[in-house]
Amino acid sequence: MSAFEFGTAGRILVGTGRVRELPGVLAGLGTRALVCTGAHPDRHGDLLAALGLPYVLSTVDGEPTLGSAREVTATARGYGADVVLAVGGGSVLDLGKTVAMLLTNGGDPLDYLEVVGPGRQISRPSVPYVAVPTTAGTGSEVTANAVLTAPEHQVKASLRSPYLLPRVALVDPELTLGCPPAVTASSGLDALTQCLEPLVSVRATPVTDGLAREGLRRAGRGLRRAYADGSDLSARTDLAVCALLGGMALANAKLGT
Repeated sequence: MSAFEFGTAGRILVGTGRVRELPGVLAGLGTRALVCTGAHPDRHGDLLAALGLPYVLSTVDGEPTLGSAREVTATARGYGADVVLAVGGGSVLDLGKTVAMLLTNGGDPLDYLEVVGPGRQISRPSVPYVAVPTTAGTGSEVTANAVLTAPEHQVKASLRSPYLLPRVALVDPELTLGCPPAVTASSGLDALTQCLEPLVSVRATPVTDGLAREGLRRAGRGLRRAYADGSDLSARTDLAVCALLGGMALANAKLGT
């Protein structure tokens, strides 16, 4: 067997109702938070009201850009945030990763971007970052990259480093119950695909193979059911676990060849 290594989020909490543990998680990581959500933070009103520490809120509508990363990082610095919380889909989680990294590494997000930027190495650990997905798709809560759009270059590209891995990933399937059927289908197929690709990668390992196979089993059992009945918590749990396992496999086995 060839030598291999495996890396993922520092701590992973999975299960129905575990979002109620979030105040205790944050209390052990910082004292002032930047909270990133999607365009409608009112959807998470109860969650935000219970955080138990002061925070400043930033929202993102659609995919994060270099400009939004700059803006939200400036907000976090101005507030003195020492912990970052992202609650949302993959775009929100990627923005949270980027801001947590920039708070300690400095510079401009373009400095670290692949393809269109110089790809500067991320040399310092991010401030503590907690990822709470509300869709079951990208697995961004356990991946070591963040995707930003560079409108001036008309391209999407990644920041990439083990330092981007969240300190805590909290996956509560209850948070996905409000996903409409179209989002459930598209994100669910994303999760399924991200289990297939690592499985055939030349960098696959026994660990990533096991994760990918279980993820595919979960997708096969839950995707159609969650699409047909969004209130089916068992199906939502299967998809949330599929996305989590796919993200872990993807981050370590990469894609294809």
